Amino acid sequence: MAAYRNLTLQCLTEVAALTFGEYYDLQFVKMYIIFMVQLQSILPPTTNFLEAYAKGSSEEQAFIQNLALFFTSFYKPHIRVLESSQENINALLQGLEYLINISYVDDTEVFKVCLDYWNSLVLELFEAHHNLDNPAASANMMGLQMPMIPGVGDGVGSQLMHRRQLYAGPMSKLRSLMICRMAKPEEVLIVEDENGNIVRETMKDNDVLVQYKIMRETLIYLAHLDHEDTERQMLKKLSKQLNGDDWTWNNLNTLCWAIGSISGSMVEEQENRFLVMVIRDLLNLCEITKGKDNKAVIASNIMYVVGQYPRFLRAHWKFLKTVVNKLFEFMHESHPGVQDMACDTFLKIVQKCKRKFVTVQVGENEPFVSELLTTLPATIADLEPHQIHSFYESVGNMIQAEPDPHRRDEYLRRLMELPNQKWAEIIGQARQSVDYLKDPDVIRAVLNILQTNTSAANSLGTYFLPQISLIFLDMLNVYRMYSELISTSIAQGGRYASRTSIVKLLRSVKRETLKLIETFLDKAEDQPHIGKQFVPPMMDPVLGDYARNLPDARESEVLSLFATIINKYKRAMIEDVSRIFEAVFQCTLEMITKNFEDYPEHRLKFFSLLQAIATHCFPALIHLSSEQLKLVMDSIIWAFRHTERNIAETGLNLLLAMLKNFQASEFCNQFYRTYFSTIEQEIFAVLTDTFHKPGFKLHVLVLQHLFCLVESVVMSEPLWDVATVPYPYPNNGMFIREYTIKLLSTSFPNMTATEVTQFVNGLFESREDLVSFKNHIRDFLVQSKEFSAQDNKDLYAEEAAAQRERERQRMLSIPGLIAPSEIQDEMVDS
Repeated sequence: MAAYRNLTLQCLTEVAALTFGEYYDLQFVKMYIIFMVQLQSILPPTTNFLEAYAKGSSEEQAFIQNLALFFTSFYKPHIRVLESSQENINALLQGLEYLINISYVDDTEVFKVCLDYWNSLVLELFEAHHNLDNPAASANMMGLQMPMIPGVGDGVGSQLMHRRQLYAGPMSKLRSLMICRMAKPEEVLIVEDENGNIVRETMKDNDVLVQYKIMRETLIYLAHLDHEDTERQMLKKLSKQLNGDDWTWNNLNTLCWAIGSISGSMVEEQENRFLVMVIRDLLNLCEITKGKDNKAVIASNIMYVVGQYPRFLRAHWKFLKTVVNKLFEFMHESHPGVQDMACDTFLKIVQKCKRKFVTVQVGENEPFVSELLTTLPATIADLEPHQIHSFYESVGNMIQAEPDPHRRDEYLRRLMELPNQKWAEIIGQARQSVDYLKDPDVIRAVLNILQTNTSAANSLGTYFLPQISLIFLDMLNVYRMYSELISTSIAQGGRYASRTSIVKLLRSVKRETLKLIETFLDKAEDQPHIGKQFVPPMMDPVLGDYARNLPDARESEVLSLFATIINKYKRAMIEDVSRIFEAVFQCTLEMITKNFEDYPEHRLKFFSLLQAIATHCFPALIHLSSEQLKLVMDSIIWAFRHTERNIAETGLNLLLAMLKNFQASEFCNQFYRTYFSTIEQEIFAVLTDTFHKPGFKLHVLVLQHLFCLVESVVMSEPLWDVATVPYPYPNNGMFIREYTIKLLSTSFPNMTATEVTQFVNGLFESREDLVSFKNHIRDFLVQSKEFSAQDNKDLYAEEAAAQRERERQRMLSIPGLIAPSEIQDEMVDS
């Protein structure tokens, strides 16, 4: 009866998902065969499911949804039982055909159910195919019942091959489905809106990105199972685009997204043959198709595909040059999104093929980079400022690959010619009248020039030295002047003055100046002469300015800049630490310790600076007065109490650096006598506070350090105050044991004295082995009332990270699963 169809199907789905070993296998097969006979009478296999679903009533739509759930629930545990006889195989293949047709239905939830199953089936088939070298392992994984008799390896291999052949037909249809329904990758910025217009994407859809990831993985496994079929289907669909039989935006998009997504899965020879045809056809399609929107769609697809295949481009200079010139063409295209995508793709390609652009290629008179620099003004004429910055970063990457220093400097000079002309003009005008620099348009021009420099510095690193030396001192003068303007505005207009557009603009220039210097120093090689050239001139204009300014006018980037400088030049900075401390320490602490909310940027960067000092310039901290050191320790405790994860984490890393350095210093006893019990108390406070679970790993490291130290020979003096504690403890270990038991008994009144004592004894016993120590603390927390009813995944973060790394290694072992364009290697492109 039609009225009970959906309820019956739901009941059958519940039964289908059950597993009882082999005991009921025959009943499951019988149920499936009867089900298939009934289904064919209700819904013939020839039904057009896409149409039936679109036109169907809500009951009929629900039936198709339930059908998808039934098939996927039945196949997951029982598909192998259906492979046992020809009759069962026929029913199985019919069912798979139904499921493939249901997968075309235009409903996200139905597709998710189907996709989830297809992904698991294809992975299972692929892993067996992948492990054919080890038939026993494959048999085991596939659940094939193979007697372990010598000489049956071939039997396993033939069973595996037979199983692959059995699924060859459905897998071919599944490839077609995946290509037709491929989700949009993140790199594609051009989309069709609900009105059918081609527009620039404004917001990423996370559901689509998750779906793309699963579909991409599924298609890569399918490609490995049969490369020829994958290539044949893709090229056939592309020729239909070219001759107009199948031309629609959606068909071209999904096809190109599918082509891009299997990058890296083919052997090089096949990939070359395949891509020569794909790129040639796409470029032809771009030439013959009329209409602005059509061209934008084709352009976005060309850019996506070429960006995914760096290996091919490196091996084929003519294609690489054609593609880059095509990107330059797209940079003049006014259609929203096309220019952004052209700049993104250009950067992506240059990063993987940079050496190709600085060598003279066969049939060329000069390296491509030289030709590009000649036409640069015309190429970037139609780009927005942020696109120009991306372009400069790309060309910087090319220049950075030039081995000859004279040629490299000459390329850099030519690259920076436009911004340098503008800069010289502005500075020249400012020398005649300083008011010129106050014009908002001039401030914007200065900001744009600095951003262009930062982009080039980001890719050139040390080789950017000639350029930054050229503008450095003038830049510091502009910085100082803008800083005075800001201070005057805030002093006259109060707090609200800092929100006016002119002050925001001036502050942007200051921030970009600091960012440019930090980017250069961070990317430059560790050469002391660079530090000596750039750090002393900054002391007053940057550090002195920070100290003199009102809190609202202080740039947090000053703190991160000096953290970068100390991390870079390490002990060479020891003499400057007192100056840095004097300028930033007290005044920043006053800004950030009033509450947990104000000046969030300053908080994190302040503790990063302290961490750099503690790690590389520790001797400078030893010379602080006891009041100053107390301030430092109080601020560290304040940091790791913070509920903002990255601030707490920075505070804990800083504390670890301090503890290790003081342990190795002559002031070890003095420091720990003052701070040991306070640190232990504060760490236990955050460790047992459920808001601070993400810091668990670092809490454990701090406690392990303390418990190891207390029993070590380094601690030669008592940790207790001899004057106030009448009972002399035999050693520090006994004192801390008793102190910890008292501390935890107060914190956990619901725990018995025996439980607390057992826990503390366990800490001392396991202190030398980090894994046992961590597990002991974790067990204690999970058993405590506060944690027992909560999600404690943060306590297992390290294990989760190790699992992610194992998964990454597995993916790296399968060609294409991690796209070649995403692998961060210095790919050989010589």
